[in-house]
Amino acid sequence: MGDGIGRYRGTESKLAHWLRRRSKKTAADAPGREDLLLAAAAAGLPLAPAAYPVGYRCSCERMGCPTPARHPVSFAWQTQSTTDPAQIERWALGQPEANFITATGMVHDVLDVPLEAGRVALERLLAEGIDVGPVAESGDGRMLFFTATRGTPEDEDEWWPCELDCHPETMDEHPGMRWHCRGSYVLVPPARLPGEVRVGWVRGPEHPLPDPLTLLEALTDACARHAEQHDEHDHHSVAWPLTR
Repeated sequence: MGDGIGRYRGTESKLAHWLRRRSKKTAADAPGREDLLLAAAAAGLPLAPAAYPVGYRCSCERMGCPTPARHPVSFAWQTQSTTDPAQIERWALGQPEANFITATGMVHDVLDVPLEAGRVALERLLAEGIDVGPVAESGDGRMLFFTATRGTPEDEDEWWPCELDCHPETMDEHPGMRWHCRGSYVLVPPARLPGEVRVGWVRGPEHPLPDPLTLLEALTDACARHAEQHDEHDHHSVAWPLTR
């Protein structure tokens, strides 16, 4: 984990350089898609092109696509993912509708929680003065907390397994908290989902990546309360048979 944090800190000068280079833009200028993607890459998040929505369908045209507008366009996304600004600019200009994913488990992980739970946890963490890194919010009900990675040790036996580990094919198995690490990815803002749903930053990539363990207690507590509230709601909303 320490190695992952160290790798991220090495990108801070790159991010500072990028911010200085863009500082001539006026405050009234909202950052565009390309600017936001380059900022994410400058912060060390490796990016690759992803599918995008076409109405309520996915641009991949796969019948019944299980993750419309959420998946990378290339099966080689793990090796394709990059922070190279020139490559990202080429992709962004050449594929103006494309979403982008960021591959986790290299520099960063993502703790992915229900939106309501995430907002409660974020408020608690900030009130307690805990350093929270980049946070994204999706209009389909999820909040993404970007953290330093647990790392990818050379010795597989040293890998720290976690029951919350989530990969693209196991998303539905983790309705509460998901921990995206090696072999996984998430959409990086700005992104669009079918039905005019947006994915955007709540806290941008200029915030340093925290140790995931500093966020975990607040997130798990908020997710547990969120699950209890929904269980109570479901219990009280049981439809009784109508009598005649």
